[in-house]
Amino acid sequence: MMVLKDILYKVTINAVVGSTSVDVGAVDFDSRKITKSDLFVAIRGNIADGHDFIDIAINNGAIGVVCEKLPENLIDGITYVEVDNTSRALAVMAANYYENPSENLKLVGVTGTNGKTTVASLLYQLFKKAGYKVGLLSTVKIMVDNTEYKATHTTPDSLTINSYLKEMNSVGVEFCFMEVSSHGIHQHRTEGLHFTGGIFTNLSHDHLDYHNTFSEYRDVKKAFFDGLPEKAFALVNVDDKNGLVMLQNTKAKKLTYALKEYADYKAQILENQFSGLLLKINDSEVWARLIGGFNAYNMLAIYATAKLLGLEKVEILRLISELDNVSGRFQYLISDEKITAIVDYAHTPDALKNVLETINSIRTKNEELITVVGCGGDRDKTKRPKMGHIASALSTKVIFTSDNPRSEVPEKILNDIEKGVEPQNYKKTLTIVDRKQAIKTACQLAKPNDIILIAGKGHETYQEIKGERFDFDDYKIVQAFLKQIQK
Repeated sequence: MMVLKDILYKVTINAVVGSTSVDVGAVDFDSRKITKSDLFVAIRGNIADGHDFIDIAINNGAIGVVCEKLPENLIDGITYVEVDNTSRALAVMAANYYENPSENLKLVGVTGTNGKTTVASLLYQLFKKAGYKVGLLSTVKIMVDNTEYKATHTTPDSLTINSYLKEMNSVGVEFCFMEVSSHGIHQHRTEGLHFTGGIFTNLSHDHLDYHNTFSEYRDVKKAFFDGLPEKAFALVNVDDKNGLVMLQNTKAKKLTYALKEYADYKAQILENQFSGLLLKINDSEVWARLIGGFNAYNMLAIYATAKLLGLEKVEILRLISELDNVSGRFQYLISDEKITAIVDYAHTPDALKNVLETINSIRTKNEELITVVGCGGDRDKTKRPKMGHIASALSTKVIFTSDNPRSEVPEKILNDIEKGVEPQNYKKTLTIVDRKQAIKTACQLAKPNDIILIAGKGHETYQEIKGERFDFDDYKIVQAFLKQIQK
């Protein structure tokens, strides 16, 4: 139990009807989960408006309601709190309810279009190897030191975030690395959290189904840095022109990293092979098991962050050389027939271009590069032809297939992708709606030394079709087909 007025600490309130001295059992924004003495927060969502469920929450036992508009009929014995924005209020209340757990550890947020999962996951891995108790809030999974939980969103809701951070406090976690999505920032899920630092990886075409314009998408990312405290650090990639935009209004200590531009942390790629990268970071060389120019940026961000969090340079370099690839991020296997299969999460034009350019920079050009790719349904449609253009221009063969079609007709999505293929690349392309069949065909087409890239889903172990999730793991499927071919 917690007193309502303590939960409301630092919340900007317009009006209160009733007492704020009542005891509250739990806080929730789902009326179905409300029980006796709970506080219901009415959130306006994309699909439903929580204000329509206030009566249900009260019938279920709510002792108080936080809302943006007071109901016409107020019930005696219920406390009503009116605020301008219930999402923002919920974030502050969630932090208060769980006793501000982010203040008891060093929380670092990672934002950007590509690289968030890799940077956050590898920082978790590096600090674990350094002997610390560490937390991770990522797309792939949530880690409370050694305990793993399944992730459902890139940035969970504010109650979920704070409950995990509270659990991290209870087991003595010192550092936590968190992916911060544009959706999460826009929906105020990270407000009320105390960040030690923020990292900006890059910005490219994504989520324009949610954010109406690229500038709106950029400004939402910027809002995260605007909110960082003075004692925090803001570390940005200045090879991306949006890097300096992130720093414009931040109160945090401004730091930069880059491979091309002048920066506080600088790296140079000395070798780039399928076995890994040889990098020169500032004045020191380090071998990393990860592959490609995009991972050079990730390694540099990790190095800089570890340094800013107090680790010694020599130890950081040693630990970087021990880091393993993140599930579904340039995850590869080589069959007995010497066919290389790569599974990668690349689901934006920029990410796909990076992966294909990396493969092309390493391969000898005597082998085929066969790409299997699609686009998700009910998401930004403007990127589909761009994905088709990039895949067909940078591969020797392309199989367009279903990704997660969700509620859309797969053939319609594939038609949108095909519009980006230039005439000279038509003969390179095949369209196979069934993803499993598309992967099988790629394996059948591949000869020794050829390379298969399966892009778009990466770590996901399901395919989402018409509201249902079916088991589907790109890595396991390609592994099984390549074994069949060997026989």
